[in-house]
Amino acid sequence: MTPAERETAVELVQQAYADGRLQPAELEQRLELALTATSWEDLGPILADLSDDAVLLETTGGNIRRAGDWQVPRRLRVSSEYGRVRLDLSRAVIRHPHIEIDLRLPFGSATIILPAGASANVDGVRTEWGSVVCKVPGSRFAGGPHVRVTGELTYGRLTIRTAHSGSFVRRRA
Repeated sequence: MTPAERETAVELVQQAYADGRLQPAELEQRLELALTATSWEDLGPILADLSDDAVLLETTGGNIRRAGDWQVPRRLRVSSEYGRVRLDLSRAVIRHPHIEIDLRLPFGSATIILPAGASANVDGVRTEWGSVVCKVPGSRFAGGPHVRVTGELTYGRLTIRTAHSGSFVRRRA
């Protein structure tokens, strides 16, 4: 766990207290746990109920695109019956060390472009006739964001890569 991750956790706890969502005793307890955490998984229970930073992007047949310096939420749910999804995080503002993206694309496909140094876990993605191609490391590197992708792409394809991808690992679900 990096000092930046601990600092982010502390800031989230302090902001929740400032917003009136935590009592003083709860603030003290959560800060102690955040400062002594040794992994991001240790922080999960401390922060789970504090973030209302979830965004839903939804369409039936249209395309969903995000690029440039958009704000990446900690949790992003994307739903499209037939459309294509392109999430370019390579120049986005990413404040969270861990990002969760849930895809619901029965007949659609998605491309997620990550910044250099990022990693992704696609083990939570299910397909029937589609495919999942992940061209980024699955293990988190110090300093780079880690994206956990879950969801269903019944007939679609998911591709995760960096802006300048090299080698890749192909996984058929």
